[in-house]
Amino acid sequence: MLVPYYQVDAFTDRVFGGNPAAVCPLERWLPAATMQAIAAESNLADTAFFVKKEEEYELRWFTPTVEVDLCGHATLASAYVILHHIEPGRDRVSFRTINAGTLVVSRQGERLAMDLPARVPIPVTTPVNLVAALGKQPKALLGSRDYLAVYDNADEVAALDPDMAAVAKLDRWGMIVTAPGKNGVDFVSRFFAPANGIPEDPVTGSAHCTLVPYWAARLGKTQLEARQISRRGGALSCTLDGDRVIIVGRAVLYLEGRIAV
Repeated sequence: MLVPYYQVDAFTDRVFGGNPAAVCPLERWLPAATMQAIAAESNLADTAFFVKKEEEYELRWFTPTVEVDLCGHATLASAYVILHHIEPGRDRVSFRTINAGTLVVSRQGERLAMDLPARVPIPVTTPVNLVAALGKQPKALLGSRDYLAVYDNADEVAALDPDMAAVAKLDRWGMIVTAPGKNGVDFVSRFFAPANGIPEDPVTGSAHCTLVPYWAARLGKTQLEARQISRRGGALSCTLDGDRVIIVGRAVLYLEGRIAV
């Protein structure tokens, strides 16, 4: 069986930037074990699979080791494939997901706008091993699906060199670290989820479902410019709209082919 296969760099306007995602359009669902094996073979942060159902698409995401409840950059990449290669006449695409509800992605000029659920973080007790895992005490710690560690400035976030084995033992899905930005950037972040096959994620849409409510409340505004300061890096324009987070970014095609399974 031959399956179409795309690799798209999300949250960037250039190849080799942003976060690469694999995208596999399917006529029908493959067994979960097969999709997980494809994701492991791809060895990217996430591989997305979708199946068209009437005018919508069902969408699932896998890291190299587990199925994910929500992945922003692979959703953006999937929408890019549909709107630029499969159905270029469309201006928006609606994805039905197992755990994140319906996600809509719309054209916005040369960019794509994703409508994702907000995940408002709340203060949590600091685990005894968190400081050793991150290497520096955060100013504040909050939690949603992931931990959110807040630092004073972007240089502190950039300088972090986490102990990935220790981060993997923390009791949340992943670890977001963040600080105020500068020069027109409202906040910066990094994201680590080594227990789930992602040591450091280049640009993480799902993390911004937590970051945007936090920074909107802290800064007193709903429109925010964000930068994920991983080695590859990525830019996200974000809006808090009630209990939804709108994330706008670009995507570019790196690879198109077929895989045999």
